[in-house]
Amino acid sequence: MDFAPTDEQAAVRDLAAQIFGDLSTHERLAAAGTGTDGGLWKALCGAGLLAAVEEVGLLGLVLALEEQGRTTAQVPFAAACVYGVLALTAHGTAGQRERLLPALRDGTAVVTGAFPSVAGRVRTSGEGELTGSVPLVPWLRDATHVLVPDADRNLWLVRTADAVAEPVETTAPWSAGRLTLAATAAERLGGTEAYEDVLATARTAFAGLQAGVCAGSLARAVLHTTTREQFGRPLSTNQGVLLRAADAYMDTEAIRVTSYEAAWRRDEGLRYGTHALTAAWWASEAGTRVVHAGQHLHGGLGADLEHPVHRHFLWGRQLDAYLGCGAELLAELGELIVAEKHAAEGVVTA
Repeated sequence: MDFAPTDEQAAVRDLAAQIFGDLSTHERLAAAGTGTDGGLWKALCGAGLLAAVEEVGLLGLVLALEEQGRTTAQVPFAAACVYGVLALTAHGTAGQRERLLPALRDGTAVVTGAFPSVAGRVRTSGEGELTGSVPLVPWLRDATHVLVPDADRNLWLVRTADAVAEPVETTAPWSAGRLTLAATAAERLGGTEAYEDVLATARTAFAGLQAGVCAGSLARAVLHTTTREQFGRPLSTNQGVLLRAADAYMDTEAIRVTSYEAAWRRDEGLRYGTHALTAAWWASEAGTRVVHAGQHLHGGLGADLEHPVHRHFLWGRQLDAYLGCGAELLAELGELIVAEKHAAEGVVTA
């Protein structure tokens, strides 16, 4: 395994870091409130970052999402790339790609996804009409289309204009909404394998986003504890502070390396479902520990809702909820490992 980025992936990462660093400031985030930063979104699309994802693959996207997570930039970058650009590139027909990808590349169209799991919530009729509801879809208020799995795990692309989208406020400001479908027209995307691939891609990408959120939280904590003094010396000289920061650093690196591995395997055409689940588990479990540590290491300032570190805390907890609780992810991982082992051995299960 070689996680070293290619020149193109490194260029995407560096460009993302520059744009997010310049435009996703504390002042702009405060002004945006719970909505999306439209100016930042235009800058990202104008720089060609969404279009570049087709070339740099999932690992390149994970590198860029780390930079978004460091600043908790309020744009639907992860959703638009995972459920739109990458899903259509991998599973769309030639006609779908020709019709939809140009608008996705320039940001005039945004696809989000009713994931990670809505099994049984949405039913499909034989005419390609969907009925059901999804209580929470991230970035739905910004989306022109939503990718919806039905009860049989087929993927359908729905225009949000044809559905009912009601605003829902989440822990982090993700412009989320509740999606209601009533015999809503939809078009099929891909075959039976598309659901598993898109789900694993989403888990990997959002784990990469969590790696950035944690890195940003830890960087703020390090800055605070090295500049804030108590009894005439920096807080960082206290052993308890050092150990807490060291644990947070190791957790952050575990999220990063597992998301890199899963992304690299997808780009190489290798099996990566178990690796995506592993990355999601680390992002959920360890991510929660890191953002809690980042807030605690700020002492009383960490309780200030207006402090920048609090935004990392909110994003970390939202990603934890979105990826799923650790016990559920481990149970699914165990089932997938057993299924893959049986498949390799030619064992038929009921």
